[in-house]
Amino acid sequence: MQELAHLRIAILAIDGVEECELTEPKKAMEGASAQVDVISRRHGEIQGYRHREPAGKIRVDRTLDEARADDYDAVLLPGGIWNSAWARGEPRVQQFLREMNGAGKPIAAIAQATWELISAGLLRGRKVTGCPTTKDDICNAGGEWLDREVVVDGNLITSRSPLDIPAFNREFRVILAHHAETVGR
Repeated sequence: MQELAHLRIAILAIDGVEECELTEPKKAMEGASAQVDVISRRHGEIQGYRHREPAGKIRVDRTLDEARADDYDAVLLPGGIWNSAWARGEPRVQQFLREMNGAGKPIAAIAQATWELISAGLLRGRKVTGCPTTKDDICNAGGEWLDREVVVDGNLITSRSPLDIPAFNREFRVILAHHAETVGR
């Protein structure tokens, strides 16, 4: 499948990322011929987790200092409590997300990663989902939380948990294919 050829997708993550929320969408997008870069605060590898237990290491392709929103067609925000708690307070992540949103590029977030969207100021008036523990935060940020496996609202694609990854991947791929058509890639 070449449907996403010529698209470049950023994944923003650090140590503590929920491993499957990064690796499964990454594999699906690469399987459709997209170029996917894992971006973190430093080169090397980050430690993935399965819930609270260490899992595999994930190779970092670029650092936040090297990555520019203009270089990417979409961004994926995997969850994980430690990963998302750090990323939401990182000014470079907030700026990257605001630039992607301002350009109308797809932004996909799973579980706790909705915190990053909140901190970037992107949820007012938007319909989203996330893990149930983020519901109050989403509502307090002016978003509408829906209890669905995946919610698409314009350029935002959100999902609740690792259990929803098949539906998330399917919808993210549809949005990416539409984006590719729109930008002529």
